[in-house]
Order: sequence, then structure tokens, then C-alpha cells
Amino acid sequence: MPGWIQKLWNSRVSSSSRREQETMVAEKSVSSASSLSTSPSSKSSCSSSSSSSLLTTPTKPQQPQSAPRSMLRWSRKYDVFVCHSPVHGDIEEALRLVSFLEASPRSLRCFLKQRDTCPGGAISTELCEAVQDSHLRALLITPDFLQDDWCKYMMHQVLAEGPMSNRIIPLVQNMSNSQYPKELRFYYYIDLGRNPERGYTLVNNTVLKFLKDLAKSE
Repeated sequence: MPGWIQKLWNSRVSSSSRREQETMVAEKSVSSASSLSTSPSSKSSCSSSSSSSLLTTPTKPQQPQSAPRSMLRWSRKYDVFVCHSPVHGDIEEALRLVSFLEASPRSLRCFLKQRDTCPGGAISTELCEAVQDSHLRALLITPDFLQDDWCKYMMHQVLAEGPMSNRIIPLVQNMSNSQYPKELRFYYYIDLGRNPERGYTLVNNTVLKFLKDLAKSE
């Protein structure tokens, strides 16, 4: 093949290969540009999914609150006076209630007859002083409560201290509405027979509300 034909052939081959390389480079730049243009949308979808997952995350249950500290609260020895019958089942229920109220962080101060009365003291004197030295009075009303003379005496003593006040918390267990004492018919009661834990919480909330209102009045 003559020399000039060989040179012409080589120049065409080299120009063709350059065009192919330029085409490949252009395609790569287009594909990279398209991938960059789609990345923000993918990022936004990820962020939206993560934010939606945060929104659907269940909240933690509220922790029980502690009683407020105030001078008026400390003016009385007890936050709650708990009155119950001497029957074994009622004593156990009263102990469960007091344990719930006194546990941290609630830390309420409770009076329980078999634990807090002074040995050798007169029963009437000890109980009446405890009533007067308590902010609220919880009455654990059961059929045995209504049959016990001391329980009926304390119920009337509590009513005498504040017949229409918000300081009495009737608690009912193993009783029908017809058995509910007529002396307390103007007060809502808490039924411990349905859900004792919920009943304890209602007592706690009632005491806390009273103590908070007391602190605001200082």
C-alpha cells in the first residue's frame, strides 16, 4: 500500500476512536448528572420516613408525681388518715393502699391505726388526734366497716370535722350501692372492687390536688 494511503487510513481510524471516546465520556457525565439530580429526592424521602417514624413512636407513660412541699402541708403530721375495720382482709387492703401512697416518688404521709397509735394511749384520743392532724381522711368502707363500732364512730368524727368539705375520700369494697352509708350520700366514692390499682391512683391524685391547692393558698 502506498505511503499516502496508509497515512489517510491511520488518520481516519484515530479520528473515529476519538469520537467513540468522546461519546462514552458524554454518556458517563449524563448518567452521573441524573444520579445527582435524583439523590435529593431520595434523601428527602428518607428524612420524611424517619420523621414519620418519630411521630408514631409511642410516648412514655407519665411518672407519678411527688407531693409539693409547703409550710401549710407540714402544719399537719399526716397527709391521709386511713380508717378501716380490724378484719384481716380490710387490714391487708389498707396496708396495700398505704404502701402505694408512701412509695417514692409519691411519699405521702399516712396514718394507719395498728402502726401509728401510741401503745397505752386511749383509743378515742389517739384516733381523734390523728383525724385532726391529717389533711384528708380515707374511709375503707366494707360490710365489716359498717359493723364495727369504732369505724362508725370515726366516720361520724370525720364528718363532724368537715361535713361538706373536700377532705373525705370514701373507698368502697365488696358492697352494693344500697349498702352505702346514708351519711356519705353527698360524696362520690372510689370502688376498689373493680380495679384496686386504679383506685389507689385516684386516691393519690385527689391528695396531690388538695396539697397543690393548699400550697397555692400560701
